[in-house]
Amino acid sequence: MKKAGIFGLLTSAVVLAACGGGNTIQVGVANEEPYGYIDTDAGEVTGASPEIARAVLQKMGYEDIEGTVVDFGALIQGVNSGQFDIVTAGMDIQPERCANGNFGNIEMQYGEGIVVASGNPLNITSYEDIAEDPDIRVALMAGANQEAMLLALGADESQFVSGNSIADNIAAVENGQADVMVATDATANSAAQNNTSGKVEFVEDFTQPVIDGEEQIAYGAAVFPQSEAGEEMREEYNAALQELIDSGELLEIIEQFGFTEANLPPEDITMEDRCNA
Repeated sequence: MKKAGIFGLLTSAVVLAACGGGNTIQVGVANEEPYGYIDTDAGEVTGASPEIARAVLQKMGYEDIEGTVVDFGALIQGVNSGQFDIVTAGMDIQPERCANGNFGNIEMQYGEGIVVASGNPLNITSYEDIAEDPDIRVALMAGANQEAMLLALGADESQFVSGNSIADNIAAVENGQADVMVATDATANSAAQNNTSGKVEFVEDFTQPVIDGEEQIAYGAAVFPQSEAGEEMREEYNAALQELIDSGELLEIIEQFGFTEANLPPEDITMEDRCNA
């Protein structure tokens, strides 16, 4: 299986074709490698999340799959407004998001990670370190759940440098606007590896955040419209997704993007569990 996706590339945030027409499906993707991004060589949208969606949607009979890369914070609004039929970005299932988004079943699980200035001059190895030092400035993605985690640990909003993309947040660390960038472990690691400035590094000895005695593990899933049609698609998508899990194809897909068996969906936690947490 090749890494590049079959998604037709749309770089505008506005989908020009009407959703639901014929056998075409519109998919919203956040630009956050390795979950979703534009393969500039192939001119296509790819990543772990859109490639999972591609395989599932093909099982459902869709042949024309068009992907649009938008800001992470615009995904749920886009699917509910009819801009997309589905959005996929490894989005963590959270109760407040469930109130606005119709989540599918869990596709992957993952932890947190950080990128700091080379040499890690402030010796930051956890979110707790950030929360305990009000002078530490932290770059984070607008609309992502790292903000809530840091606030729960005691950080102050005045520490936050908010960006619309991982590239913005890496740049903030490079130019000294921020001391650390927070993201998922795969995103942080990928961003550091792809950076060629030599000014930033991924923290290998990072300690996962613990809030109220619970390690913060995220559970990512696709999101569908809050409508009867969206519910029907979600149920069909979930059934095809389970086929991918049972056959081992899901693991084959995510391994291409640096994930492992440890990132597969848990057997003892469901989407309903997460929405009702």
